[in-house]
Amino acid sequence: MNIGNQIKSYRENLKISQEELADRVFVSRQTISNWENNKNYPDIKSLLLLSNIFEVSLDQLVKGDVEEMKKIINESDIKDFNSLANIYAIELIILIVSVVPLLKYLEIVGIVIWSILWLIAMTTAIKLEKLKKQYDIQSYREIVAFVEGKKLDEAHKNQEIGKRAYQKVFLALGTAVIGLIVCAIMFKILG
Repeated sequence: MNIGNQIKSYRENLKISQEELADRVFVSRQTISNWENNKNYPDIKSLLLLSNIFEVSLDQLVKGDVEEMKKIINESDIKDFNSLANIYAIELIILIVSVVPLLKYLEIVGIVIWSILWLIAMTTAIKLEKLKKQYDIQSYREIVAFVEGKKLDEAHKNQEIGKRAYQKVFLALGTAVIGLIVCAIMFKILG
Protein backbone atom coordinates (compact mmCIF):
# COMPACT_ATOMS: atom_id res chain seq x y z
CA MET A 1 0.00 0.00 0.00
CA ASN A 2 1.42 3.39 -0.97
CA ILE A 3 -0.88 5.61 1.04
CA GLY A 4 1.78 8.30 1.60
CA ASN A 5 2.08 9.06 -2.12
CA GLN A 6 -1.69 9.08 -2.40
CA ILE A 7 -2.10 11.62 0.39
CA LYS A 8 0.63 13.85 -1.03
CA SER A 9 -0.77 13.63 -4.56
CA TYR A 10 -4.33 14.48 -3.52
CA ARG A 11 -3.10 17.29 -1.26
CA GLU A 12 -1.05 18.82 -4.08
CA ASN A 13 -3.99 18.50 -6.48
CA LEU A 14 -6.05 20.57 -4.04
CA LYS A 15 -3.14 23.04 -3.81
CA ILE A 16 -3.11 23.07 -0.04
CA SER A 17 -0.14 22.93 2.30
CA GLN A 18 0.60 20.22 4.83
CA GLU A 19 -0.35 22.74 7.52
CA GLU A 20 -3.78 23.39 5.96
CA LEU A 21 -4.45 19.67 5.58
CA ALA A 22 -3.33 19.09 9.16
CA ASP A 23 -5.86 21.68 10.38
CA ARG A 24 -8.67 19.97 8.45
CA VAL A 25 -7.78 16.49 9.75
CA PHE A 26 -7.09 17.73 13.32
CA VAL A 27 -3.47 16.53 13.44
CA SER A 28 -0.07 18.23 13.39
CA ARG A 29 1.81 19.22 10.24
CA GLN A 30 4.50 16.75 11.29
CA THR A 31 1.90 13.96 11.27
CA ILE A 32 0.97 14.81 7.68
CA SER A 33 4.67 14.81 6.77
CA ASN A 34 5.11 11.40 8.40
CA TRP A 35 2.14 10.01 6.48
CA GLU A 36 3.39 11.38 3.17
CA ASN A 37 6.85 9.91 3.81
CA ASN A 38 5.38 6.55 4.84
CA LYS A 39 6.89 6.79 8.32
CA ASN A 40 3.52 5.95 9.81
CA TYR A 41 -0.06 5.53 8.63
CA PRO A 42 -3.29 7.37 9.37
CA ASP A 43 -5.85 5.76 11.66
CA ILE A 44 -9.32 4.96 10.33
CA LYS A 45 -10.83 8.24 11.56
CA SER A 46 -8.13 10.22 9.75
CA LEU A 47 -8.55 8.11 6.61
CA LEU A 48 -12.27 8.88 6.60
CA LEU A 49 -11.58 12.60 6.99
CA LEU A 50 -8.96 12.49 4.23
CA SER A 51 -11.28 10.68 1.82
CA ASN A 52 -13.96 13.30 2.53
CA ILE A 53 -11.53 16.22 2.03
CA PHE A 54 -10.13 14.75 -1.19
CA GLU A 55 -13.63 13.74 -2.37
CA VAL A 56 -12.59 10.18 -3.15
CA SER A 57 -13.77 6.87 -1.79
CA LEU A 58 -11.83 5.29 1.03
CA ASP A 59 -11.03 2.43 -1.34
CA GLN A 60 -9.50 4.85 -3.86
CA LEU A 61 -7.47 6.56 -1.19
CA VAL A 62 -6.08 3.33 0.19
CA LYS A 63 -5.68 1.30 -3.01
CA GLY A 64 -5.89 3.69 -5.93
CA ASP A 65 -2.25 4.55 -6.54
CA VAL A 66 -0.81 4.59 -10.04
CA GLU A 67 1.63 1.73 -9.45
CA GLU A 68 -1.18 -0.61 -8.48
CA MET A 69 -3.10 0.31 -11.61
CA LYS A 70 -0.01 -0.38 -13.71
CA LYS A 71 0.17 -3.87 -12.26
CA ILE A 72 -3.44 -4.50 -13.24
CA ILE A 73 -3.17 -3.08 -16.74
CA ASN A 74 0.24 -3.21 -18.32
CA GLU A 75 1.15 -1.79 -21.67
CA SER A 76 1.55 -5.09 -23.50
CA ASP A 77 -2.02 -6.05 -22.58
CA ILE A 78 -3.24 -2.76 -24.01
CA LYS A 79 -1.23 -3.27 -27.23
CA ASP A 80 -2.58 -6.82 -27.61
CA PHE A 81 -6.13 -5.60 -27.09
CA ASN A 82 -5.71 -2.74 -29.61
CA SER A 83 -4.12 -5.02 -32.20
CA LEU A 84 -6.87 -7.59 -31.91
CA ALA A 85 -9.55 -4.89 -32.07
CA ASN A 86 -8.00 -3.43 -35.24
CA ILE A 87 -7.76 -6.87 -36.87
CA TYR A 88 -11.40 -7.53 -36.02
CA ALA A 89 -12.49 -4.19 -37.48
CA ILE A 90 -10.68 -4.96 -40.75
CA GLU A 91 -12.22 -8.44 -40.87
CA LEU A 92 -15.70 -6.96 -40.42
CA ILE A 93 -15.14 -4.46 -43.21
CA ILE A 94 -13.96 -7.25 -45.51
CA LEU A 95 -17.00 -9.34 -44.61
CA ILE A 96 -19.44 -6.54 -45.32
CA VAL A 97 -17.84 -5.41 -48.57
CA SER A 98 -17.19 -8.89 -49.97
CA VAL A 99 -20.58 -10.51 -49.42
CA VAL A 100 -22.35 -9.19 -52.52
CA PRO A 101 -19.49 -9.62 -55.05
CA LEU A 102 -18.74 -13.13 -53.78
CA LEU A 103 -22.38 -14.20 -53.96
CA LYS A 104 -23.04 -12.52 -57.30
CA TYR A 105 -19.95 -13.65 -59.21
CA LEU A 106 -18.94 -16.91 -57.55
CA GLU A 107 -22.32 -18.15 -56.26
CA ILE A 108 -21.77 -21.40 -54.26
CA VAL A 109 -17.97 -20.99 -54.18
CA GLY A 110 -18.54 -17.39 -53.03
CA ILE A 111 -20.73 -18.63 -50.19
CA VAL A 112 -17.98 -21.02 -49.10
CA ILE A 113 -15.30 -18.30 -49.27
CA TRP A 114 -17.50 -15.84 -47.38
CA SER A 115 -18.30 -18.51 -44.74
CA ILE A 116 -14.56 -19.08 -44.19
CA LEU A 117 -14.02 -15.32 -43.83
CA TRP A 118 -16.93 -15.22 -41.37
CA LEU A 119 -15.43 -18.05 -39.27
CA ILE A 120 -12.09 -16.22 -39.12
CA ALA A 121 -13.83 -13.02 -38.00
CA MET A 122 -15.86 -14.88 -35.38
CA THR A 123 -12.70 -16.53 -34.01
CA THR A 124 -11.17 -13.07 -33.61
CA ALA A 125 -14.38 -11.81 -31.99
CA ILE A 126 -14.31 -14.65 -29.46
CA LYS A 127 -10.68 -13.86 -28.58
CA LEU A 128 -11.61 -10.20 -28.17
CA GLU A 129 -14.57 -11.06 -25.92
CA LYS A 130 -12.32 -13.25 -23.76
CA LEU A 131 -9.94 -10.32 -23.29
CA LYS A 132 -12.85 -8.02 -22.44
CA LYS A 133 -14.07 -10.48 -19.80
CA GLN A 134 -10.54 -10.98 -18.46
CA TYR A 135 -10.14 -7.23 -17.89
CA ASP A 136 -13.82 -6.71 -17.00
CA ILE A 137 -14.40 -4.17 -19.76
CA GLN A 138 -17.62 -4.24 -21.71
CA SER A 139 -18.95 -0.73 -22.30
CA TYR A 140 -17.41 1.92 -24.53
CA ARG A 141 -16.27 4.04 -21.56
CA GLU A 142 -14.60 1.03 -19.91
CA ILE A 143 -12.81 0.13 -23.13
CA VAL A 144 -11.58 3.71 -23.64
CA ALA A 145 -10.34 3.86 -20.04
CA PHE A 146 -8.55 0.53 -20.50
CA VAL A 147 -6.89 1.61 -23.75
CA GLU A 148 -5.71 4.81 -22.01
CA GLY A 149 -4.27 2.73 -19.16
CA LYS A 150 -6.78 4.05 -16.64
CA LYS A 151 -9.34 2.46 -14.41
CA LEU A 152 -12.85 3.76 -13.68
CA ASP A 153 -13.73 4.61 -10.10
CA GLU A 154 -16.37 2.51 -8.35
CA ALA A 155 -19.30 4.84 -9.11
CA HIS A 156 -18.52 5.06 -12.83
CA LYS A 157 -17.87 1.30 -13.00
CA ASN A 158 -21.30 0.55 -11.51
CA GLN A 159 -22.89 3.02 -13.91
CA GLU A 160 -21.23 1.28 -16.87
CA ILE A 161 -22.27 -2.16 -15.63
CA GLY A 162 -25.88 -0.94 -15.67
CA LYS A 163 -25.53 0.17 -19.30
CA ARG A 164 -24.05 -3.09 -20.61
CA ALA A 165 -27.32 -4.90 -21.33
CA TYR A 166 -28.88 -2.34 -23.63
CA GLN A 167 -25.56 -1.31 -25.22
CA LYS A 168 -25.13 -4.83 -26.60
CA VAL A 169 -28.63 -4.76 -28.08
CA PHE A 170 -28.01 -1.38 -29.75
CA LEU A 171 -24.63 -2.57 -31.02
CA ALA A 172 -26.17 -5.68 -32.58
CA LEU A 173 -29.01 -3.69 -34.16
CA GLY A 174 -26.63 -0.99 -35.42
CA THR A 175 -24.32 -3.57 -36.97
CA ALA A 176 -27.26 -5.28 -38.69
CA VAL A 177 -28.57 -1.98 -40.09
CA ILE A 178 -25.13 -0.98 -41.39
CA GLY A 179 -24.69 -4.43 -42.94
CA LEU A 180 -28.07 -4.18 -44.70
CA ILE A 181 -27.31 -0.69 -46.01
CA VAL A 182 -23.92 -1.75 -47.38
CA CYS A 183 -25.43 -4.85 -48.98
CA ALA A 184 -28.20 -2.77 -50.59
CA ILE A 185 -25.64 -0.30 -51.95
CA MET A 186 -23.47 -3.16 -53.29
CA PHE A 187 -26.47 -4.82 -54.98
CA LYS A 188 -27.43 -1.51 -56.57
CA ILE A 189 -23.85 -0.85 -57.78
CA LEU A 190 -23.28 -4.37 -59.08
CA GLY A 191 -26.81 -4.96 -60.00
